[in-house]
Amino acid sequence: MNVQKPSGSSRTSANTYAVDGYMSGFGNGFETEALPGALPIGRNSPQKCAYGLYAEQMSGSPFTAPRVTNERSWLYRIRPTIAHWQHFKKADNGLWRTAPCKEVDVPIGPLRWDPTPVPDKKLNFVEGIHTMATSGDAAAQTGMGTHIYVATRSMQDEYLANCDGEMLIVPEMNCLRIATEYGVIDIEPGEIAVIPRGIKMRVELPEGVARGYICENYGGALTIPERGPIGANCMSNPRDFLTPVAAYEDVDTPSRMTVKWGGQLWSAEFKHSPLDVVAWHGNYYPYKYDLRRYSPVGPVLFDHADPSIFTVLTSPSETPGTANIDFVIFSDRWLVGEDTFRPPWYHLNVMSEFMGLVYGVYDAKTGGGFQPGGASLHNTMLPHGPDKDAFLRGSNEEMKPHKIEGTMAFLFETRFMQNVTKYALEVGLIQDDYKRYGKDLPKFFDPSKP
Repeated sequence: MNVQKPSGSSRTSANTYAVDGYMSGFGNGFETEALPGALPIGRNSPQKCAYGLYAEQMSGSPFTAPRVTNERSWLYRIRPTIAHWQHFKKADNGLWRTAPCKEVDVPIGPLRWDPTPVPDKKLNFVEGIHTMATSGDAAAQTGMGTHIYVATRSMQDEYLANCDGEMLIVPEMNCLRIATEYGVIDIEPGEIAVIPRGIKMRVELPEGVARGYICENYGGALTIPERGPIGANCMSNPRDFLTPVAAYEDVDTPSRMTVKWGGQLWSAEFKHSPLDVVAWHGNYYPYKYDLRRYSPVGPVLFDHADPSIFTVLTSPSETPGTANIDFVIFSDRWLVGEDTFRPPWYHLNVMSEFMGLVYGVYDAKTGGGFQPGGASLHNTMLPHGPDKDAFLRGSNEEMKPHKIEGTMAFLFETRFMQNVTKYALEVGLIQDDYKRYGKDLPKFFDPSKP
């Protein structure tokens, strides 16, 4: 077992027990215990578990899925989940929306938003989720929801389990501590966390306020993309994905569980923490990844490769080569192409692209309008590309090696059309001039000068 220290210590209290650390590797079968002997040896469900624990299996795939896609973990916990499953009542969804969701008609064209302001009122992670767009159908397990979260208070004896999809969380402002039933994950801007569907969690704000992005994946579980001719190395390396070691809470205190199921939030109150897993083993678990460890590849002589070479994680669909979701980043890298227009080219794409910026400047938009915490949406088959300043720079720059550094932009890309929510259209953050940025591009055509 490869154990690494996390960036911060696990949450502790008089009745909370944790072991700091992470296990490295993607898709591995892990085993971890917070008390010696809590894991049964050679079996999953003994007649009596050690320490008076309950055995419970969590399946992330059908029982009969092929071995390569079969996901399940065995959890050994103080109380089974059904003991936390009290009488649930409908709760206020706030600004969290789920596909299919067609609230408004939006004129076709590019959209870009200013960063979402941090509000004066107290919002926890769940209350601070603002849906920007949705696609597909959560009940049919296709598509995704795209959200921005702005939280101003930690969840205190409050928990979330999202049964509609796994959550890819991308911090932009300040770090998060995500306490899950599998262990504790600390992430900061430049890192991501993935919480598979159904896993219970509590989100704390070590710095008092936090903002970032969420891709809620309704479809196939995110996985590392195939490298093809690239071979065995570079892009997302499995050893850089970290999964928390077991940590448990034996806390008897009034608590509230929020469950997202069928696009509706449901809540119930009970008297103990549901993060009570003392040991677990399997391959269905939450994990984190440092985007700064992504090893980019690119053209080393001429032309501009497709952005798919920067895919960190992908959610496959039933159509080979066509992703339900691709998570793509644009991070520090060298540009060396000769006689090449180096910024992203102008194009129309069958995939829909929701873009965010964690820090720095995105090289295709140099005018300052695309800010960290902001977002843009270029829907399926709608044109987009560099703005005027980026085009002029890319067309006239000296063809010497140039390093892009200090930046981290990303795409949540899907094969589905993304429907903008009423909130996103009416919040007052849309940059009205962005849809017209193409009109500033000058005409250079001169038939007398080849």
